[in-house]
Amino acid sequence: MLRIKKVDLYIIKNFIVVFFAVFFICLFVFIMQFLWMNVDDLVGKGISISLLSEFFFYSSLTLVPMSLPLAILLASLMTFGSFGEKLELLALKSAGISLFRIMAPLLFLVVFFSVGAFYFSNNVLPMAQQKLWTIMFSLRHKSPELEIPTGEFYSQINGLNIYVRSKDHKRKLLNNVMIYDFSNGFNNATVMTADSARLFSTEDKKNLVLILYDGESFENLKKQTLSDKGNVPYRRETFKKKEILIDFDSNFNRMDESLLQGQHVSKNIVRLGKDIDSARIVQDSLINTYSQKIETKTYLKNIDRELVVDSSLFRNNATYDHDTLFYKLSKNKMERAVKKAINSTEIFLNETKYNNSIISDNQRFITRHSVEWYKKFTLSFACIIFFFIGSPLGAIIRKGGLGAPVVISVILFIIYYIIDNMGKKMATEGIWDVWFGMWFSSIVLLPLGIFLTYKAANDSELFNSENWILRIKKLKQKLNYLSHGKFFNYRRCHKRL
Repeated sequence: MLRIKKVDLYIIKNFIVVFFAVFFICLFVFIMQFLWMNVDDLVGKGISISLLSEFFFYSSLTLVPMSLPLAILLASLMTFGSFGEKLELLALKSAGISLFRIMAPLLFLVVFFSVGAFYFSNNVLPMAQQKLWTIMFSLRHKSPELEIPTGEFYSQINGLNIYVRSKDHKRKLLNNVMIYDFSNGFNNATVMTADSARLFSTEDKKNLVLILYDGESFENLKKQTLSDKGNVPYRRETFKKKEILIDFDSNFNRMDESLLQGQHVSKNIVRLGKDIDSARIVQDSLINTYSQKIETKTYLKNIDRELVVDSSLFRNNATYDHDTLFYKLSKNKMERAVKKAINSTEIFLNETKYNNSIISDNQRFITRHSVEWYKKFTLSFACIIFFFIGSPLGAIIRKGGLGAPVVISVILFIIYYIIDNMGKKMATEGIWDVWFGMWFSSIVLLPLGIFLTYKAANDSELFNSENWILRIKKLKQKLNYLSHGKFFNYRRCHKRL
């Protein structure tokens, strides 16, 4: 019994060393990827070292859910692959220790990691995501000249809507610019167009300087007229160069973190559950209310009684349907009744669209919160599944180091990532149920883990190239035998005929 305990400690020691090394490597790779995707928010904005360190710290915390399953997969595959390559696994099995007994200490360790992952996702991750996105949104408002998109209107500068067709990054120019200035009100807008423009901050970061080249401006002069009657005058100006000073504080100002507390990414499982239940109660109430309105809305009753009061038809309406009553009206009353019905229908249609948008927004709120609720559990379960994939796979291929295990682990993780994102997208768009979409990757990979564990426990040579070559040769021999047999049978039948 003492020898077995020493073996357990030896297995755990080898796994722990590999796991932490691989985990930090995976985390570093994901951080570099995240940094590359958000490099425009960081470069050229004069960010302090403390803020940059805070950004990297919280981004690393948010990337732990991606790094942990991959680290467990790669560490278990490398550990058991190394045991198989050094024949240590064969020695343990020769001593009467089964593969399940060898995996047992690491299984308890992985379950401990899974419980820790659930605690991390429920308590640490919401806080980290809230702080990270607070920093991200604050940085995006620091230097708006770097954030103006192409092909759409940008309205983050107060009072201005800016449209840019393209950008010249080498010359730092904005090409084909159109600007709507609503600082004096919507009815007193100023429109400016220019072939190119340059936008930059002043040295004190309190204002923006907009320089327009080769353009025109159209200014509404309605506010300067004494009378509202007649045509509204405007002023047209053509210019080669025009400078505009815009009041805009582009210094870094951290947003209030409480603004993101209502987002699904910043809530734990208890708050997510409460908000989902509350939203569902509101959803059921809205659906019942609007359904009753639709059921009781009868457009045939839009024929106003005042329109037919002289015809005395309503005193005998028990013997007439609405179509009969309508055709007994005069032409003028028919037109008035139809117009009234059309107006009522349009009002009710607009009301239905508005109610539908409210229900859709509420359903989107429920879906996003449900997705986040299930993510707390799928991460922990994915760690266990990857252990049951990596450990038997390492015992089968019997290769340690960073060669084949890394390639196999990356391929499996990419497959998992694609399946997981597909399920999440299907759940978010309402095509699949949320629980099925979030557990879809686990449903797909769990049979693979069971299959590999079964093969490894029975000493299967699943990835033995010589075994596959021998099987292919046998298959070719059988195909050749069958083809030759059919050929000779065909010749014999032909001779008899």
